[in-house]
Amino acid sequence: MTERLADISARIDGIRQLGAVVNAMKGIAAARAHVARGQLAAVDSYAGTIAAAMARLLPKDGVTDGNNTQGNDKTGLLVFCAEQGFAGAFSERVLDGLGAGIDPASLFLIGTRGLSVAAARGVTPRWTAALPSHTPGIPKLADRITTTIFDAVGHGRIDRLDVIFTGWTSGRPTVRRQRLFPIDLADLPPVTAEPPLIQLPKDALLASLGQDYFNAQVCKAALHAFAAENEARMEAMTSAGSQIARELEEFEATLRRVRQEAITAEIIELGTGAVAVRAR
Repeated sequence: MTERLADISARIDGIRQLGAVVNAMKGIAAARAHVARGQLAAVDSYAGTIAAAMARLLPKDGVTDGNNTQGNDKTGLLVFCAEQGFAGAFSERVLDGLGAGIDPASLFLIGTRGLSVAAARGVTPRWTAALPSHTPGIPKLADRITTTIFDAVGHGRIDRLDVIFTGWTSGRPTVRRQRLFPIDLADLPPVTAEPPLIQLPKDALLASLGQDYFNAQVCKAALHAFAAENEARMEAMTSAGSQIARELEEFEATLRRVRQEAITAEIIELGTGAVAVRAR
């Protein structure tokens, strides 16, 4: 009986320690998601400023639609999956959204955990990178992605690029797909002011602004994915915490029952001893 009490007590201590770890992971994920959501507004403002500058350089009647497609276009996919585990089926949902017949040569995948899931499915992306564990590392990642994508375009490996990432809507993850390249000029804000005076060739300036705008959109998608992964981890840790609480309650009830049985056994043993003494 004593050994059984010790075993149950040790199991309860282990469950409590696990619960502390789960709560810590949940708190870290919540803090990271909150920071990422706050930084999205800054990236939106930055991208909006660049878009307004590009719009002022374009002729008012010469805007083209970057979403017009041709049948022989080589479309690349920039896919943001999970970097770490304990996020449920986060990466699986993203990869499920790619559909069948995906060409690995046109796949650019972000996220170490997502790469493991893709490898298990027999998919080897052309290029991969890790998603930073903190948001200050995202601009550097966006620079690497921008360089890689423009190099692929320059070598004719892709003509267009879509980004696939996870957003968080009404408390649920939502996989989104958006066009990143070529930039859809029709989406630029309308301009009523006169074109600005510039000293650089207009084409060169537009190309530079377009690269900055592309970089900002990559940052935005990365922040959405970063926040969504941590929110998925919060959800997973909340579910794990509930399960731990149920198990802890069950083991504490078992401990109380075993203690009561031990006390009852001791009382019976004492009573039996007293009866034996009187019988002498």
